[in-house]
Amino acid sequence: MSFEEKQQNLKYHKRLATGLFILMAVVFVAMIFAQKKSDATFIGYVKAFAEAAMVGALADWFAVTALFHHPMGIPIPHTNLIENSKKRIGDNLGNFVVDNFLIADNIRPYINKLTVADKAAKWLGSQKNTALLLNETSNIVIDILQKLDDDKIAALLASKASNLLQSLPLQDLSASAIDYVLAQNEQEAAVTAVAKKIKEFISENEKLVQEKVHKESFFLIPGFVDRKLANKITNGLATYFEEIENDKKHRVRHEINEQIIHFAGELRSNPIWKEKLQGIAAKFATAEKLNAYSKDAWLKIKSSLTIDIKNEDSIVRAYLSNEITAFAANLNDDAVMQNKIDKFVRYSAYKLILRNSKKAGELISNTVGNWEGRALSEKLELEVGKDLQFIRINGTLVGGLVGLILYTLSKLI
Repeated sequence: MSFEEKQQNLKYHKRLATGLFILMAVVFVAMIFAQKKSDATFIGYVKAFAEAAMVGALADWFAVTALFHHPMGIPIPHTNLIENSKKRIGDNLGNFVVDNFLIADNIRPYINKLTVADKAAKWLGSQKNTALLLNETSNIVIDILQKLDDDKIAALLASKASNLLQSLPLQDLSASAIDYVLAQNEQEAAVTAVAKKIKEFISENEKLVQEKVHKESFFLIPGFVDRKLANKITNGLATYFEEIENDKKHRVRHEINEQIIHFAGELRSNPIWKEKLQGIAAKFATAEKLNAYSKDAWLKIKSSLTIDIKNEDSIVRAYLSNEITAFAANLNDDAVMQNKIDKFVRYSAYKLILRNSKKAGELISNTVGNWEGRALSEKLELEVGKDLQFIRINGTLVGGLVGLILYTLSKLI
Protein backbone atom coordinates (compact mmCIF):
# COMPACT_ATOMS: atom_id res chain seq x y z
CA MET A 1 0.00 0.00 0.00
CA SER A 2 1.39 3.40 -0.98
CA PHE A 3 1.91 6.33 1.38
CA GLU A 4 -1.05 8.22 -0.07
CA GLU A 5 -3.31 5.19 0.27
CA LYS A 6 -2.32 4.75 3.92
CA GLN A 7 -3.09 8.42 4.60
CA GLN A 8 -6.52 8.17 2.98
CA ASN A 9 -7.27 4.96 4.89
CA LEU A 10 -6.31 6.56 8.21
CA LYS A 11 -8.43 9.66 7.54
CA TYR A 12 -11.41 7.51 6.61
CA HIS A 13 -11.31 5.51 9.85
CA LYS A 14 -10.75 8.64 11.92
CA ARG A 15 -13.87 10.17 10.37
CA LEU A 16 -15.77 6.93 11.00
CA ALA A 17 -14.85 6.87 14.71
CA THR A 18 -15.54 10.59 15.12
CA GLY A 19 -18.81 10.27 13.22
CA LEU A 20 -19.98 7.54 15.59
CA PHE A 21 -19.22 9.80 18.58
CA ILE A 22 -21.18 12.65 16.99
CA LEU A 23 -24.06 10.28 16.34
CA MET A 24 -24.11 9.30 20.01
CA ALA A 25 -24.03 12.96 21.03
CA VAL A 26 -26.98 13.73 18.75
CA VAL A 27 -28.92 10.77 20.15
CA PHE A 28 -28.13 11.87 23.71
CA VAL A 29 -29.37 15.43 23.10
CA ALA A 30 -32.41 14.11 21.30
CA MET A 31 -33.26 11.86 24.26
CA ILE A 32 -32.99 14.80 26.68
CA PHE A 33 -35.64 16.69 24.69
CA ALA A 34 -37.66 13.53 24.26
CA GLN A 35 -37.86 13.01 28.05
CA LYS A 36 -39.44 16.46 28.44
CA LYS A 37 -42.24 15.53 26.09
CA SER A 38 -42.76 11.86 26.94
CA ASP A 39 -42.50 9.43 29.82
CA ALA A 40 -41.71 6.45 27.58
CA THR A 41 -39.50 3.94 29.38
CA PHE A 42 -37.22 3.19 26.43
CA ILE A 43 -36.03 6.83 26.26
CA GLY A 44 -34.05 6.45 29.47
CA TYR A 45 -32.39 3.32 28.20
CA VAL A 46 -31.42 4.95 24.89
CA LYS A 47 -30.18 8.02 26.72
CA ALA A 48 -28.06 5.88 29.09
CA PHE A 49 -26.59 3.99 26.14
CA ALA A 50 -25.74 7.22 24.25
CA GLU A 51 -24.30 8.89 27.35
CA ALA A 52 -22.05 6.00 28.21
CA ALA A 53 -21.07 5.60 24.54
CA MET A 54 -19.90 9.22 24.46
CA VAL A 55 -17.84 8.68 27.61
CA GLY A 56 -16.28 5.54 26.13
CA ALA A 57 -15.60 7.29 22.82
CA LEU A 58 -13.97 10.30 24.51
CA ALA A 59 -11.88 8.10 26.81
CA ASP A 60 -10.55 5.98 23.95
CA TRP A 61 -10.05 9.05 21.75
CA PHE A 62 -7.91 10.51 24.50
CA ALA A 63 -5.96 7.26 24.92
CA VAL A 64 -5.32 6.84 21.19
CA THR A 65 -4.48 10.49 20.61
CA ALA A 66 -2.16 10.60 23.62
CA LEU A 67 0.07 8.05 21.92
CA PHE A 68 0.89 10.31 18.98
CA HIS A 69 -0.10 13.89 19.95
CA HIS A 70 -1.05 16.20 22.75
CA PRO A 71 -4.86 15.98 22.88
CA MET A 72 -6.28 19.23 21.47
CA GLY A 73 -2.73 20.60 21.57
CA ILE A 74 -2.71 20.75 25.37
CA PRO A 75 0.60 19.46 26.84
CA ILE A 76 -1.01 17.17 29.38
CA PRO A 77 1.53 15.00 31.27
CA HIS A 78 2.09 11.52 29.84
CA THR A 79 0.69 12.39 26.42
CA ASN A 80 2.43 12.52 23.02
CA LEU A 81 4.15 9.34 24.23
CA ILE A 82 5.78 8.25 20.97
CA GLU A 83 7.58 11.52 20.41
CA ASN A 84 8.63 11.90 24.04
CA SER A 85 9.80 8.29 24.40
CA LYS A 86 11.44 7.66 21.03
CA LYS A 87 14.84 6.83 22.58
CA ARG A 88 13.33 4.28 24.96
CA ILE A 89 11.16 2.88 22.16
CA GLY A 90 14.24 2.46 19.95
CA ASP A 91 16.18 0.72 22.72
CA ASN A 92 13.29 -1.58 23.59
CA LEU A 93 12.61 -2.39 19.95
CA GLY A 94 16.27 -3.18 19.30
CA ASN A 95 16.50 -5.37 22.40
CA PHE A 96 13.23 -7.08 21.48
CA VAL A 97 14.47 -8.01 18.01
CA VAL A 98 17.82 -9.26 19.32
CA ASP A 99 16.38 -11.21 22.25
CA ASN A 100 13.48 -12.78 20.37
CA PHE A 101 14.62 -13.15 16.75
CA LEU A 102 18.42 -13.04 16.44
CA ILE A 103 19.15 -15.96 18.75
CA ALA A 104 20.69 -19.29 17.83
CA ASP A 105 17.58 -21.42 18.31
CA ASN A 106 15.44 -19.14 16.14
CA ILE A 107 17.79 -18.57 13.22
CA ARG A 108 19.23 -22.11 13.00
CA PRO A 109 16.18 -23.67 11.26
CA TYR A 110 16.21 -20.96 8.59
CA ILE A 111 19.98 -21.15 8.13
CA ASN A 112 19.81 -24.93 7.71
CA LYS A 113 17.33 -24.51 4.86
CA LEU A 114 19.71 -22.36 2.81
CA THR A 115 20.60 -23.97 -0.53
CA VAL A 116 22.61 -21.31 -2.29
CA ALA A 117 24.75 -23.47 -4.58
CA ASP A 118 21.90 -25.14 -6.46
CA LYS A 119 20.07 -21.85 -7.03
CA ALA A 120 23.32 -20.15 -8.10
CA ALA A 121 24.09 -22.94 -10.58
CA LYS A 122 20.62 -22.72 -12.13
CA TRP A 123 20.76 -18.93 -12.24
CA LEU A 124 24.21 -18.89 -13.85
CA GLY A 125 23.14 -21.59 -16.30
CA SER A 126 20.97 -19.08 -18.12
CA GLN A 127 22.71 -17.18 -20.93
CA LYS A 128 20.58 -14.16 -20.11
CA ASN A 129 21.80 -14.16 -16.51
CA THR A 130 25.40 -14.76 -17.58
CA ALA A 131 25.20 -11.74 -19.90
CA LEU A 132 23.60 -9.70 -17.11
CA LEU A 133 26.35 -10.67 -14.68
CA LEU A 134 29.03 -9.81 -17.23
CA ASN A 135 27.46 -6.43 -18.00
CA GLU A 136 27.04 -5.50 -14.34
CA THR A 137 30.56 -6.65 -13.49
CA SER A 138 31.96 -4.73 -16.47
CA ASN A 139 30.12 -1.58 -15.45
CA ILE A 140 31.42 -1.87 -11.89
CA VAL A 141 35.01 -2.43 -13.05
CA ILE A 142 34.84 0.47 -15.51
CA ASP A 143 33.35 2.72 -12.84
CA ILE A 144 36.15 1.77 -10.43
CA LEU A 145 38.80 2.39 -13.10
CA GLN A 146 37.38 5.82 -13.91
CA LYS A 147 37.23 6.85 -10.25
CA LEU A 148 40.79 5.79 -9.44
CA ASP A 149 43.27 8.63 -8.89
CA ASP A 150 45.81 8.20 -11.70
CA ASP A 151 48.50 10.24 -9.92
CA LYS A 152 48.22 8.18 -6.74
CA ILE A 153 48.32 4.90 -8.67
CA ALA A 154 51.38 6.09 -10.60
CA ALA A 155 53.09 7.18 -7.37
CA LEU A 156 52.35 3.80 -5.81
CA LEU A 157 53.74 1.91 -8.82
CA ALA A 158 56.81 4.15 -8.88
CA SER A 159 57.40 3.57 -5.17
CA LYS A 160 57.09 -0.19 -5.58
CA ALA A 161 59.39 -0.14 -8.63
CA SER A 162 61.99 1.92 -6.74
CA ASN A 163 61.92 -0.47 -3.78
CA LEU A 164 62.18 -3.42 -6.14
CA LEU A 165 65.18 -1.98 -7.96
CA GLN A 166 66.94 -1.26 -4.69
CA SER A 167 66.39 -4.78 -3.43
CA LEU A 168 67.28 -6.56 -6.68
CA PRO A 169 70.66 -8.40 -6.71
CA LEU A 170 71.68 -6.83 -10.01
CA GLN A 171 75.02 -8.68 -10.16
CA ASP A 172 73.46 -12.10 -9.80
CA LEU A 173 70.61 -11.27 -12.17
CA SER A 174 72.97 -10.00 -14.86
CA ALA A 175 75.31 -12.94 -14.49
CA SER A 176 72.37 -15.37 -14.49
CA ALA A 177 71.07 -13.76 -17.67
CA ILE A 178 74.45 -14.35 -19.33
CA ASP A 179 74.48 -17.95 -18.05
CA TYR A 180 71.05 -18.47 -19.57
CA VAL A 181 72.20 -17.07 -22.91
CA LEU A 182 75.18 -19.44 -22.88
CA ALA A 183 73.02 -22.41 -21.86
CA GLN A 184 70.65 -21.74 -24.76
CA ASN A 185 73.55 -21.04 -27.17
CA GLU A 186 71.95 -17.72 -28.03
CA GLN A 187 75.42 -16.15 -28.33
CA GLU A 188 76.16 -18.36 -31.33
CA ALA A 189 73.48 -16.65 -33.39
CA ALA A 190 74.87 -13.25 -32.35
CA VAL A 191 78.44 -14.21 -33.36
CA THR A 192 77.18 -15.59 -36.67
CA ALA A 193 75.24 -12.40 -37.40
CA VAL A 194 78.21 -10.16 -36.48
CA ALA A 195 80.65 -12.21 -38.57
CA LYS A 196 78.27 -12.08 -41.53
CA LYS A 197 77.85 -8.31 -41.26
CA ILE A 198 81.62 -7.76 -41.04
CA LYS A 199 82.19 -10.01 -44.08
CA GLU A 200 79.56 -8.15 -46.09
CA PHE A 201 80.95 -4.78 -45.04
CA ILE A 202 84.48 -5.75 -46.12
CA SER A 203 83.26 -7.13 -49.45
CA GLU A 204 81.15 -4.07 -50.16
CA ASN A 205 83.89 -1.59 -49.23
CA GLU A 206 86.92 -2.99 -51.11
CA LYS A 207 87.71 0.44 -52.59
CA LEU A 208 87.82 1.93 -49.10
CA VAL A 209 90.43 -0.67 -48.14
CA GLN A 210 92.44 0.14 -51.27
CA GLU A 211 92.38 3.83 -50.43
CA LYS A 212 93.55 3.16 -46.88
CA VAL A 213 96.37 0.89 -48.09
CA HIS A 214 97.46 3.38 -50.75
CA LYS A 215 97.39 6.23 -48.22
CA GLU A 216 99.58 4.36 -45.74
CA SER A 217 101.87 2.82 -48.42
CA PHE A 218 105.42 4.06 -49.22
CA PHE A 219 105.38 6.43 -52.23
CA LEU A 220 107.93 4.35 -54.18
CA ILE A 221 105.63 1.29 -54.20
CA PRO A 222 103.67 1.08 -57.47
CA GLY A 223 99.89 1.46 -57.38
CA PHE A 224 99.19 -2.00 -58.77
CA VAL A 225 101.10 -3.45 -55.81
CA ASP A 226 98.93 -1.48 -53.39
CA ARG A 227 95.82 -2.67 -55.18
CA LYS A 228 97.02 -6.23 -55.12
CA LEU A 229 97.85 -5.95 -51.43
CA ALA A 230 94.46 -4.36 -50.68
CA ASN A 231 92.71 -7.11 -52.63
CA LYS A 232 94.59 -9.75 -50.64
CA ILE A 233 93.68 -8.07 -47.37
CA THR A 234 90.02 -7.75 -48.38
CA ASN A 235 89.71 -11.32 -49.56
CA GLY A 236 91.62 -12.66 -46.57
CA LEU A 237 89.46 -10.81 -44.03
CA ALA A 238 86.24 -11.70 -45.85
CA THR A 239 87.27 -15.36 -45.99
CA TYR A 240 88.28 -15.30 -42.33
CA PHE A 241 84.93 -13.92 -41.14
CA GLU A 242 83.08 -16.28 -43.50
CA GLU A 243 84.86 -19.16 -41.77
CA ILE A 244 83.74 -17.78 -38.40
CA GLU A 245 80.20 -17.46 -39.75
CA ASN A 246 79.97 -21.01 -41.05
CA ASP A 247 82.19 -22.98 -38.68
CA LYS A 248 80.33 -23.51 -35.41
CA LYS A 249 83.53 -24.87 -33.81
CA HIS A 250 85.79 -22.03 -34.91
CA ARG A 251 88.54 -21.01 -32.50
CA VAL A 252 87.28 -17.44 -32.38
CA ARG A 253 83.85 -18.65 -31.31
CA HIS A 254 85.47 -20.72 -28.57
CA GLU A 255 87.49 -17.71 -27.38
CA ILE A 256 84.38 -15.51 -27.40
CA ASN A 257 82.54 -18.08 -25.27
CA GLU A 258 85.46 -18.22 -22.86
CA GLN A 259 85.47 -14.42 -22.55
CA ILE A 260 81.73 -14.34 -21.95
CA ILE A 261 82.06 -17.01 -19.23
CA HIS A 262 84.93 -15.11 -17.64
CA PHE A 263 82.91 -11.87 -17.78
CA ALA A 264 79.93 -13.55 -16.12
CA GLY A 265 82.19 -14.73 -13.29
CA GLU A 266 83.66 -11.24 -12.88
CA LEU A 267 80.17 -9.75 -12.95
CA ARG A 268 79.02 -12.04 -10.17
CA SER A 269 82.03 -11.77 -7.84
CA ASN A 270 83.71 -8.40 -8.40
CA PRO A 271 82.26 -5.68 -6.10
CA ILE A 272 83.20 -3.03 -8.67
CA TRP A 273 80.40 -4.28 -10.91
CA LYS A 274 77.91 -3.94 -8.07
CA GLU A 275 78.69 -0.23 -7.84
CA LYS A 276 78.58 0.17 -11.62
CA LEU A 277 75.24 -1.60 -11.99
CA GLN A 278 73.71 0.34 -9.09
CA GLY A 279 74.95 3.55 -10.66
CA ILE A 280 73.37 2.62 -13.99
CA ALA A 281 70.10 1.72 -12.25
CA ALA A 282 70.16 4.99 -10.28
CA LYS A 283 70.62 7.03 -13.45
CA PHE A 284 67.91 5.09 -15.23
CA ALA A 285 65.43 5.00 -12.34
CA THR A 286 65.32 8.53 -10.93
CA ALA A 287 62.16 9.50 -9.06
CA GLU A 288 60.99 11.70 -11.94
CA LYS A 289 61.60 9.03 -14.57
CA LEU A 290 59.97 6.30 -12.51
CA ASN A 291 56.89 8.49 -11.96
CA ALA A 292 56.73 9.27 -15.66
CA TYR A 293 57.21 5.62 -16.67
CA SER A 294 54.67 4.43 -14.08
CA LYS A 295 52.01 6.95 -15.06
CA ASP A 296 52.46 6.24 -18.75
CA ALA A 297 52.26 2.48 -18.14
CA TRP A 298 49.20 2.83 -15.87
CA LEU A 299 47.30 5.06 -18.32
CA LYS A 300 47.96 2.59 -21.13
CA ILE A 301 46.82 -0.34 -18.99
CA LYS A 302 43.73 1.57 -17.86
CA SER A 303 42.83 2.59 -21.40
CA SER A 304 43.35 -0.91 -22.76
CA LEU A 305 41.28 -2.48 -19.98
CA THR A 306 38.43 0.01 -20.41
CA ILE A 307 38.29 -0.48 -24.18
CA ASP A 308 38.53 -4.25 -23.88
CA ILE A 309 35.84 -4.50 -21.19
CA LYS A 310 33.43 -2.29 -23.14
CA ASN A 311 33.89 -4.35 -26.29
CA GLU A 312 31.21 -7.04 -26.50
CA ASP A 313 33.53 -9.31 -28.52
CA SER A 314 36.63 -8.78 -26.40
CA ILE A 315 38.84 -11.67 -25.35
CA VAL A 316 38.40 -10.80 -21.68
CA ARG A 317 34.59 -10.93 -21.86
CA ALA A 318 34.68 -14.13 -23.90
CA TYR A 319 37.03 -15.73 -21.38
CA LEU A 320 34.89 -14.66 -18.41
CA SER A 321 31.72 -15.87 -20.12
CA ASN A 322 33.25 -19.28 -20.82
CA GLU A 323 34.52 -19.57 -17.26
CA ILE A 324 31.13 -18.65 -15.78
CA THR A 325 29.36 -21.17 -18.03
CA ALA A 326 31.87 -23.89 -17.19
CA PHE A 327 31.64 -23.13 -13.47
CA ALA A 328 27.82 -23.25 -13.59
CA ALA A 329 27.88 -26.60 -15.41
CA ASN A 330 30.39 -28.09 -12.97
CA LEU A 331 28.49 -26.76 -9.98
CA ASN A 332 25.19 -28.13 -11.29
CA ASP A 333 26.66 -31.64 -11.69
CA ASP A 334 28.87 -31.71 -8.61
CA ALA A 335 26.77 -32.51 -5.54
CA VAL A 336 29.86 -32.61 -3.32
CA MET A 337 30.84 -29.07 -4.31
CA GLN A 338 27.26 -27.86 -3.78
CA ASN A 339 27.24 -29.35 -0.32
CA LYS A 340 30.56 -27.72 0.56
CA ILE A 341 29.41 -24.31 -0.69
CA ASP A 342 26.09 -24.57 1.15
CA LYS A 343 27.84 -25.58 4.37
CA PHE A 344 30.24 -22.68 4.04
CA VAL A 345 27.41 -20.20 3.37
CA ARG A 346 25.35 -21.53 6.28
CA TYR A 347 28.26 -21.44 8.67
CA SER A 348 29.29 -17.94 7.58
CA ALA A 349 25.72 -16.59 7.74
CA TYR A 350 25.11 -18.21 11.14
CA LYS A 351 28.37 -16.87 12.52
CA LEU A 352 27.85 -13.41 11.00
CA ILE A 353 24.31 -13.02 12.35
CA LEU A 354 25.20 -14.14 15.87
CA ARG A 355 28.35 -12.06 15.95
CA ASN A 356 26.53 -8.91 14.84
CA SER A 357 23.19 -9.42 16.58
CA LYS A 358 23.96 -6.71 19.12
CA LYS A 359 25.00 -4.37 16.33
CA ALA A 360 21.63 -5.01 14.68
CA GLY A 361 19.95 -4.02 17.94
CA GLU A 362 22.11 -0.90 18.14
CA LEU A 363 21.26 -0.07 14.54
CA ILE A 364 17.53 -0.29 15.23
CA SER A 365 17.89 1.68 18.46
CA ASN A 366 20.02 4.42 16.89
CA THR A 367 17.85 4.64 13.78
CA VAL A 368 14.66 5.06 15.79
CA GLY A 369 16.39 7.33 18.30
CA ASN A 370 17.76 9.58 15.56
CA TRP A 371 14.42 10.01 13.84
CA GLU A 372 12.76 13.34 14.41
CA GLY A 373 10.12 12.82 17.11
CA ARG A 374 7.29 14.21 15.04
CA ALA A 375 8.31 12.11 12.03
CA LEU A 376 8.49 8.91 14.12
CA SER A 377 5.08 9.59 15.61
CA GLU A 378 3.58 10.18 12.17
CA LYS A 379 5.19 7.03 10.75
CA LEU A 380 3.81 4.84 13.51
CA GLU A 381 0.39 6.45 13.39
CA LEU A 382 0.27 5.88 9.66
CA GLU A 383 1.08 2.18 10.12
CA VAL A 384 -1.17 1.33 13.09
CA GLY A 385 -3.52 4.34 13.31
CA LYS A 386 -6.27 2.65 11.31
CA ASP A 387 -6.41 -0.27 13.77
CA LEU A 388 -6.33 2.13 16.71
CA GLN A 389 -9.42 3.89 15.36
CA PHE A 390 -11.27 0.62 15.82
CA ILE A 391 -10.43 0.94 19.52
CA ARG A 392 -12.35 4.22 19.49
CA ILE A 393 -15.26 2.58 17.66
CA ASN A 394 -15.25 -0.42 20.00
CA GLY A 395 -14.93 1.90 23.00
CA THR A 396 -18.01 3.79 21.86
CA LEU A 397 -20.09 0.64 21.45
CA VAL A 398 -18.77 -1.17 24.54
CA GLY A 399 -19.14 1.98 26.64
CA GLY A 400 -22.72 2.30 25.47
CA LEU A 401 -23.48 -1.31 26.35
CA VAL A 402 -21.88 -0.99 29.80
CA GLY A 403 -23.85 2.17 30.42
CA LEU A 404 -27.03 0.43 29.31
CA ILE A 405 -26.32 -2.53 31.61
CA LEU A 406 -25.60 -0.27 34.58
CA TYR A 407 -28.75 1.76 33.92
CA THR A 408 -30.79 -1.42 33.68
CA LEU A 409 -29.32 -2.77 36.93
CA SER A 410 -30.04 0.53 38.66
CA LYS A 411 -33.66 0.32 37.54
CA LEU A 412 -33.93 -3.27 38.74
CA ILE A 413 -32.42 -2.42 42.10
